[in-house]
This record gives sequence, structure tokens and C-alpha cells, in this order.
Amino acid sequence: MAKFGVPELEDLAASVGSLDGKSVLVRVDFNVPMSNGEITDDLRMRAALPTLKWLQDQGASVTACSHRGRPKGAPNPEFSMDPVRAHLATIAPGVKLLENLRFNPGETSNDPAFVSELIAGHDAYVNDAFGASHREHASIVGPAQHLPSAAGRLLAKEVEVLLGVRNQARRPFVAVMGGAKVSDKLSVIEALLGIVDSIIVGGGMAFTFLKAKGHNVGDSLLEEDMVETCAQLLASGATIHLPEDVTALGGGGKLFDPEAGGEVRQAGVELAAGWMGVDIGPYSAALFTDVILEAGTVLWNGPMGVFEDPRFAAGTSAVAQAMADTRAFTVVGGGDSAAAAKQFGVDGDVDHVSTGGGASLELIEQGDLPGLAALRPS
Repeated sequence: MAKFGVPELEDLAASVGSLDGKSVLVRVDFNVPMSNGEITDDLRMRAALPTLKWLQDQGASVTACSHRGRPKGAPNPEFSMDPVRAHLATIAPGVKLLENLRFNPGETSNDPAFVSELIAGHDAYVNDAFGASHREHASIVGPAQHLPSAAGRLLAKEVEVLLGVRNQARRPFVAVMGGAKVSDKLSVIEALLGIVDSIIVGGGMAFTFLKAKGHNVGDSLLEEDMVETCAQLLASGATIHLPEDVTALGGGGKLFDPEAGGEVRQAGVELAAGWMGVDIGPYSAALFTDVILEAGTVLWNGPMGVFEDPRFAAGTSAVAQAMADTRAFTVVGGGDSAAAAKQFGVDGDVDHVSTGGGASLELIEQGDLPGLAALRPS
């Protein structure tokens, strides 16, 4: 039994006597990025291989199921699992893959009828979809009510690492938070303030914090209705590191389109109208790097700027390199951060790259997930 009270694969084998000849339904997270019908990163698929192959080695017949994209409860060729199924056949021969779970509206509504349809003909269930385990969807919380169930290798590893970080982090514990909106991560930030020693804030959300400190942020991304909330967080006594300079794009400029014009300039945190901050500046990058290098544990979730545009990638690149260089225990919290770590070539130099952005944050915030609770013996 795992430390977090959830059966693991060996427990499942013991509970059914033997998996030889049994049919096992495995919830995976194969919501992989695609471009022109081709998979651009199969990290999530490769991460499930230890579970799939272990089950096959026990003699089980394995059927995987996953969602992909947001097809809104109806079949949509754009979100077909066909290209994923073809790739799976090359890396895990013999594993079947069902069609996109979200083609059925019963998946997101947790319809008991859809759960019954999913589990029909199966003898056991394994959840290895960490990236979806924060959702109370049919395939996540339903099968364990009817079948002997367990956590797969990926789910168990993610929870072990992330709960270890949450509960037993080496100090100082630093959280690096980025992304567009404060509102998207407010509850996480509030929870982290009770766990970490300091928080670094970058990305678009930083400008709402800077506005709360009385700075003019020009045309930068701003959530006016969150300014007072940010002011309260800053007044709480918590150590919150904000940018002290930014890389800004002038009037007429467009993201991802250098030919459109618009001056790119290094600036302080006072921006005139017409100027938009789109990355932390070099001084802030150096300050943030120092904090990361002196940390005992670092959790990174969210880029420092629009790193997909090379003009505004320097801040995120600096944080990525600091994550690789620090002696701290480092965790990249999935999503855009994992993409950035890969883009800047440091994904192999950090201690743990999570396969779930939202799930990793919710687990850090709350200490549990619906997908874990569903697996615990009642």
C-alpha cells in the first residue's frame, strides 16, 4: 500500500489472485500536443509505459483510455485518438486504446451509465492519469467503485514526489509562479504562502502585483479586479519577489510577429501608455536566479514571459537554467513550464518534471485529488 493510502500495482495483483488472463482498464493521460496530425511530444505516453508493460508482463490484457482536447461531448475528427493509437502500437504493442473519452458527454458529467459502459468486460482498473486526476470525471472516479483498482507507476511516483515536496521540503522552499492571470492561481498562491519560504512572481500576473504596489503598467496584462487582492497578499508579510525591470513591446508591435514593427526595450517597472511588458528584464532574471540558486527546494509553475516568441524568451530561459544549475531539489509543474524546460534543454537536469500542471498545483494546494480519493479502500 502506498504511503498516501492508495493500492499500487502489486496490491492489485494480490487482490485478484493473479492478473494472468485478466482484462485491465487503464486510465492514462494521452492528451498529447499535436501539429498537422503529428504528435510533437510523446512524454505523457512514454511516462505510462512502465505501468502498461508491467501489466502485460503479468499476463493481463490491457485496454487504455484517455481524453484528448475539448471536443465538447461529441465525436470530432480533429480530436480522434487515431494518431495516438498508431504511435502507441509502436511503443506498447498489444495495448488497445479506446476512442476519445470526451466524445461522450457522460465523461465530464460523471454519468454512471458511461462508467458502466467503460468497465464492461474488465476485471480490474488502474489509474495512471495523474494529469487528469484533479477532475471528477467518469473515467477517473467511477471505475474504482466497481472494480479492484490501483494507482499506476506514474500516478504513484507523481504523488510521492509532490507530497514529499509539500510536506517535507528542504529549506528554503521557493515557488516560482508565472503565467497570465492571478485569478487562475490565486488559491494556489494563497496555499503556497503557508508552505514555502518565498514566492517568485513573473509572467503576465506580475503586472497586477506591480499595479498593487502603485506602479504604472502601461498596456500590460492587468486584472483590475485582482489589484486589491494582490495588495493584501503583499501586505501579509510573506516574501514575494516581483520583477524590478521588464522587457517591453512598444505601440504597433505584435507578439510572434517581429515584422509588424514596434520597438522592444528594456525598462523599469514604470511603463507609459502604449508599452506592454511581456517578459522579466535581465536584472530581474539575475535576482530570481540568485534566489533559486540559494534554495533547498524549488517548485516552478508558469513562464516568466511569452517565451514562445524568441524576443521575449530570455527571462524564462534564465529561470530554466537556474533550475538546472541549483543544488536544490527541483520540480517543474507540468504544462507550459515543462514545455519551456524542454525548449531550453534542461528537462533532463531537473529532479522531477510533472505530467500534470493543474493536477500538480491542486495536489500541492490541497494535499489530495479526487482521483486518489476514489482509489482508497472505503
